Amino acid sequence: MTRKYFGTDGIRGKVGVPPITADFLLKLGWAAGKVFANEGHGFVLVGKDTRISGYMFESALEAGLSAAGVDTRLLGPMPTPGVAYLTRTLRAKAGIVISASHNPYYDNGVKFFSVQGTKLPDEVERKIEKYIDSPMTTVESSKLGKAKRLVDASGRYIEFCKASIPTRFDFSGMKIVIDCAHGATYHIAPHVFTEVGAEVIVMGAEPNGLNINNDCGATKPEKLAAKVLAHQADIGIALDGDGDRLVMVDHKGEIVDGDELIYIIAKSKLNAGQLSGPVVGTLMTNLGMEHGLKQLGIKLLRAKVGDRYVLEMLSEHNGILGGENSGHIICLDKTTTGDGIIAALQIMSEMHDSGRSLHELKSGMQKYPQVLVNIKTTLTINTDNNEDIQKSVRAVEKKLGDKGRVLLRASGTEPLIRVMVEGECAELVNKFAEQLAEDVKKAIGA
Repeated sequence: MTRKYFGTDGIRGKVGVPPITADFLLKLGWAAGKVFANEGHGFVLVGKDTRISGYMFESALEAGLSAAGVDTRLLGPMPTPGVAYLTRTLRAKAGIVISASHNPYYDNGVKFFSVQGTKLPDEVERKIEKYIDSPMTTVESSKLGKAKRLVDASGRYIEFCKASIPTRFDFSGMKIVIDCAHGATYHIAPHVFTEVGAEVIVMGAEPNGLNINNDCGATKPEKLAAKVLAHQADIGIALDGDGDRLVMVDHKGEIVDGDELIYIIAKSKLNAGQLSGPVVGTLMTNLGMEHGLKQLGIKLLRAKVGDRYVLEMLSEHNGILGGENSGHIICLDKTTTGDGIIAALQIMSEMHDSGRSLHELKSGMQKYPQVLVNIKTTLTINTDNNEDIQKSVRAVEKKLGDKGRVLLRASGTEPLIRVMVEGECAELVNKFAEQLAEDVKKAIGA
């Protein structure tokens, strides 16, 4: 049974366009409250990123939860992994994050965490959806939920991040530039990295409600790269709007993506005897990472795109490390979900112990050239069932042979069809990607 409102990462869309409206969020809060109210006494945590619409949706969710008789603890701006951590440690009924992650300010969304700090199971999301489509009621006044602000939320999460690495690590002498994407980590990440001893230069930490992810952060690390070079820093750390993605920059100004970072962490854990199970990537994971891990004797499994699917596969195969090339990196031996700050600390620890630069550490794997073309569409298209598209795919695959890959998929968070071509020769990869994108546009009338 498919879900009506929930996608791969909660509910997301453009503010003011259903379902991302104040009245829907009121109903969503009530529906979630009805489900969570059955789990005994307790409260629900609500955190958000720095989008201007977060104020409106925070109030709507709070009202809905109250109408269902559920107490709320408001966290204010808090990274998604911080909400997951606090939900688990405070033993809340659930955690709710108001965020559209790496999307622009005019988008927003809602995602949930269970008391274990993991994404809600599908069956719980379906229960919430059932209530959404039911008439809204309000408990009697004496049973209405109450709301309070949790004033020390950021401090708790800062201490947790620092505790993810041994206290023996002292990063004095390491100069880093941090780009907080004007998002939820703006008041957290600088403290974490300063308090572990690093010299910190901060950018993207002046949110105004409209500048989140705007030409900055993990999706646009070019300005960070320039600043790393200008300050002769050792590394740059780029987070996204809700802090669950990490992209880094080495001292030469070269961008280091999620695949390369996962490779470095995997090799570090293997050498320390701490790696268990396979590493889990996705269909988008670069072939170079797969080959690099294979040379180390580490198996790579590929999940569907989306961190919930990576988590599911890690759990199924008793793995502790996985993620996506976009920068979602999951270290299950440290926390329960993707966390950009935690992942960055693991990389810094390996640099400290090995005495090697990030540039040297990433050299163990050689990325294949990979081109991704996004095609905007308002239609729901199953590219697997379109014979014209599949004919074009087969033709490109034949030319690439075993030296490359083709992947077509609909985005789970945006109205896009993604065309990805990967291979040894950059010129051919570019040519095939453009050709395939044109064939897809023609087939769907885009």
